[in-house]
Amino acid sequence: MIRNYFKIAWRNLMKNKTFSFINIFGLSIGLTCCLLIALYLTYETSYDKQHPDAARIYQLGTVFVREKEEHPMPNTPAPMAAMMQQEFPEVEETVRLLGLFGEDKTLIRYSPQNSAVTSFYENKGYLTDPGFFRFFKYDFTEGDPQHALDNPNTVVLSKEIAEKLFGKQPALNKVIHISSSTNGENEVTVTGVFVPGNQPSHINGRFFMAFKGGAMEQYSIRSNNLAYNNMFFTYLKLKKGTDAALLEQKFPGFIRKYAGEDLKAAGFYKKQFLTAVTDIHLSDKTKDNVTQPGSTTYLYILGSIALFTLLIACINFMNLSTARSSKRSAEVGIRKVLGAKQSSLIWQFLGESILMSLIAFALSLFFARLCLPAFSAASGRDLYLSLQDHAAILAAFLGLSILTGFIAGVYPAFYLSSFKPVKVLKSRFSNSFAAVSVRKGLVVFQFLISALLIISSVVISKQMQYMRSKDLGFAKDQQLIIPLRSQTAKAIYLPLKSSLTKLSEVQSMGASTYYPGIFNPSDISLYKQGATIHNAEVVRYNNVDENFIKTLDIRLIAGRLLSKAYPTDTANGIILNEEAVQKIGFKSPEEAVNQTVLTGANAQPIHIVGVVKNFHFQDLHLPIAPFGFGLNSTNNYNYLLVHCKTGDMQQLLAKFTGEWQKLNPNEPFEFSFLDEEFQKNYIAQDRLAAMVRYFTFIAILISCLGLFGLAAFSTEQRTKEIGIRKVLGASAANLVVLISKDFIRLVVIALLLASPLAWWIMDRWLADFAYRTSISWTVFLISALIACLIAFLTVSTQAIKAAIANPVKSLRTE
Repeated sequence: MIRNYFKIAWRNLMKNKTFSFINIFGLSIGLTCCLLIALYLTYETSYDKQHPDAARIYQLGTVFVREKEEHPMPNTPAPMAAMMQQEFPEVEETVRLLGLFGEDKTLIRYSPQNSAVTSFYENKGYLTDPGFFRFFKYDFTEGDPQHALDNPNTVVLSKEIAEKLFGKQPALNKVIHISSSTNGENEVTVTGVFVPGNQPSHINGRFFMAFKGGAMEQYSIRSNNLAYNNMFFTYLKLKKGTDAALLEQKFPGFIRKYAGEDLKAAGFYKKQFLTAVTDIHLSDKTKDNVTQPGSTTYLYILGSIALFTLLIACINFMNLSTARSSKRSAEVGIRKVLGAKQSSLIWQFLGESILMSLIAFALSLFFARLCLPAFSAASGRDLYLSLQDHAAILAAFLGLSILTGFIAGVYPAFYLSSFKPVKVLKSRFSNSFAAVSVRKGLVVFQFLISALLIISSVVISKQMQYMRSKDLGFAKDQQLIIPLRSQTAKAIYLPLKSSLTKLSEVQSMGASTYYPGIFNPSDISLYKQGATIHNAEVVRYNNVDENFIKTLDIRLIAGRLLSKAYPTDTANGIILNEEAVQKIGFKSPEEAVNQTVLTGANAQPIHIVGVVKNFHFQDLHLPIAPFGFGLNSTNNYNYLLVHCKTGDMQQLLAKFTGEWQKLNPNEPFEFSFLDEEFQKNYIAQDRLAAMVRYFTFIAILISCLGLFGLAAFSTEQRTKEIGIRKVLGASAANLVVLISKDFIRLVVIALLLASPLAWWIMDRWLADFAYRTSISWTVFLISALIACLIAFLTVSTQAIKAAIANPVKSLRTE
């Protein structure tokens, strides 16, 4: 019997190839989207689960409390790790991690005897304690992970970096030179090489240096204060059986005991908290971490898209199956007359549905393999699909496919099997009002989802365009960034600046410790005379040369720029932005100029030289915060900025390279562009926008397939009506409008229902941005036009075909 069901099901598929294709292709595309998004969701929720003791590893975070305002951060001071281990017997081991915050890239150089020097820049470098690889699992190809960083001046490299330095030769025990603005110049010995694993980690380092032996070791030894220098990521491995929540309850006493006096003098308070290492990537406790945290909101968005895409495919199946019920009414009537029970008919129709879903599942595996590289690139994740690692997911999707086929086929099965044989065999069968209403409702639901995605895609694109085009308060175009990483590079700052300034294509040049858009940990607490440290405002701080502000074209609104012609500028001069002036307590920029403010518990005087207009030194997720510029007393800068004025950038870069090589032949000339670097802050949003666009297209495609099938069926049912209308003088255009308007009406209803829902969802998404675009009526107008145009083009293909058909053939008696 079952074999007979499948045989009949296969015959029906072959008999109605167009409708079978629409159903199977739609389901396979829906399942492909679900599978790709499931791989992404699995990846996002599997961070740091590969570590052997992951359940016992926690990151120690800090909440800064100032005047009842709380600011959580994932960092702690250097001494806190050892003090925690000493104070609490529940802590088995600790390890610290420090990003090379003083640079966006680090210079690595290998100078073998009797061979050419190999040097290049690398990013994602970290300093850490000897126990790092006992906490976190990395797959070593060379060296011993348990003791790789036990000795001073050692480094563990990724396999990719090792091959760039040494080719296919062993890397172990080779000595390389690392120039870091954070950790200084160091000759380090390679003690390990690792390859990235398939499991993701919130620590995506490409090389790890030992704390011991570098400049930061000496700095951390001197930093015994628990109030300041909160720049280290600290991890605790708790003893088995320890309750992390109970341990957290002891932290306030620890802070009062060891940091109370320091915090009182600093004018703020601190609270410590723990985050399980497996929760860090999706945690919303802090906005930043070792790497940018993921977003549960984005996961819900993508999960919803996957579910809705599959629902659209299921709706296609139900709609087309019930719409073509009249074609199978005679078959149902004959089977019932011959003694078929309703239950057997139900199982037959369910069998057809499940067969199509199994075919769709097989096709979805092929499509997923085909689309995975493009989806990985769009999502920025190294996704893959294998039977060994994803057997559970594939089994779940096989079950989901069968369940999808069952759910999608339940309504058509009960509907078709309920036909009365007397009526259908007398050709008195017609689609009931209820069945037609359900089909229309499902079409509305389909296009509601599609309209929701279209509106969301338009709003996201509009926000991304807003962020790219918004005036940041400084000139970001044609700004070249040249890193000065080694002591040699820093030493050639003046001669390089002198030679490049002579070029006609160079408008101006400046140097600084940081530039807008990258992490800047430096700050200074300022308060007015007569106030106390408890009233101080935290002001981000950047050491610059005389020309930096001019080079960035940051507008001066009061006072003057910093200059070495004024000795006090180097000693204690500062330029503040408007936000800093207001927060400190001055009524206007003019009032602040030439005033003295104080910093630190010892009330060191700082002289305000000038005030600049607010500008975005951070991305648009964050509001403009107080910011200050100080004049560097030395030429120890991390970056040289060059404002160019040329249409031939390649020719200018060739000149820059030549000048660099004259002064520093052993290091490569490295550069980047400020606008591109600033835009990297929006990578997550760019990826979301791309994925929403792709899945919006797919959802629309599936919806249009269903609409095409229904339009084809509708025109087939109305063949004689169309023929009569043509004989009576109706034009082709009139007939196209007649056939199309019913479907367009459904799309308009879907748009009216989707618009308020889309506005609410997008308004919540935009709330994450301090500076955001508006959701104007034009968004909904553009989305409505897109949806209606797509629906009209889909339906009109069938309408035009019917309208231009020969009415003689249409009216011919069968």
